[in-house]
Amino acid sequence: MFPYLGLKASTKQSQIDERLQYHPQVFEFFTTEQDVTPSGLIHLRDMIEYVKAAGVSKIVIHHPMKFQGIHNEVAVDQTSHRDGYHFLMRSSEALIKLAIETDTQVLIHGGYNSPLSEILSNYSSIEAARKVVFSRLDYFQSIGGDHVMFENSISPLYDYGDPELENLVIEHRYRLCYDTSHGFIVLHGDNAKLQASMAHLHDQIVHYHFVDSMGKFHDSLELGKGAIDWSALKPVVNMNATNIFEINLKDQMNSQEMRNSYQYLKACWQTSV
Repeated sequence: MFPYLGLKASTKQSQIDERLQYHPQVFEFFTTEQDVTPSGLIHLRDMIEYVKAAGVSKIVIHHPMKFQGIHNEVAVDQTSHRDGYHFLMRSSEALIKLAIETDTQVLIHGGYNSPLSEILSNYSSIEAARKVVFSRLDYFQSIGGDHVMFENSISPLYDYGDPELENLVIEHRYRLCYDTSHGFIVLHGDNAKLQASMAHLHDQIVHYHFVDSMGKFHDSLELGKGAIDWSALKPVVNMNATNIFEINLKDQMNSQEMRNSYQYLKACWQTSV
């Protein structure tokens, strides 16, 4: 029942076992560059089956955030960053293929937070770079269908909260992951605008990253420890979606902050109108 106890872990079995003891209903794999090597993909497939065998049917694979220590940007320039571009495309294609074969989901970030100076060193304008992002997302959607979704960032290349971009997202009929902290940061901590953004994209959201924030920078706080008004979000969330709690952990072998966030949101929404 929504909200789900959704937990995230790497592909290390020790982390996975720590999460599984709490019987999550949704499980998200945080993958790295190593997880999309031939041996890494075999291990990832094994861990997907391991999680399924524990009774979890709702599984998401989070595309690697970095390549060679740099954010794995969808807008990576094909000419000046040839290796990064090939990694983006090969890893996305491989994970989408795996997701189709295992009936799971792949989450791809539409962007991260490359400095404007870096974006403009490769493209003539933000609009030109954004066109590249949407072209590549169109391709991933064409091969992934109902097995791929796209997450908002705090980059102007793919930031929910920007009405112009949201209208494009709706026009392209993307399946979406909405990260609440990213939206809140883009909107400078404005709760009313966050609610409006989530309501606007409601029908296309299939997954949430529930994360608190002070709305100033990427702080990934436990729910209730930031400035997001969680009670006010209940009427605007899509309860047909899945969710995880993507919180910074003090110890990767202890999912306490994620589980605390689940209990907080459940209690909050039980007392909300």
